[in-house]
Amino acid sequence: MSLENELLVVLCTAPDPAAAEKLAKGLIDGRLAACVNAIAGLTSYYRWQGKFEVDSEVQLLIKTRRGRFDELAAWIEANHPYDVPEIVALPAERVSESYLAWAVDQTS
Repeated sequence: MSLENELLVVLCTAPDPAAAEKLAKGLIDGRLAACVNAIAGLTSYYRWQGKFEVDSEVQLLIKTRRGRFDELAAWIEANHPYDVPEIVALPAERVSESYLAWAVDQTS
């Protein structure tokens, strides 16, 4: 397997289900992601512009391949409602051959 075809799981939060769906649809339609899971009910605690914040968000788990990460990150930056969207890629330690083949096909 080439390095470019290694599976990544990208974390990205969205402010609400409508924004999450818009992001997921754009990523899938653009073949930047094979699959996006949206997990509602997340509570995020963070500091923004010097203030402690608490927000309800939707966590997106985006499955893509390493070779599409830069384009995926740029697309999220351009289409996300946040000034600084979360874009954190984690390498998948082990992936079934059939799922990886499907993911590569969906992002090619």
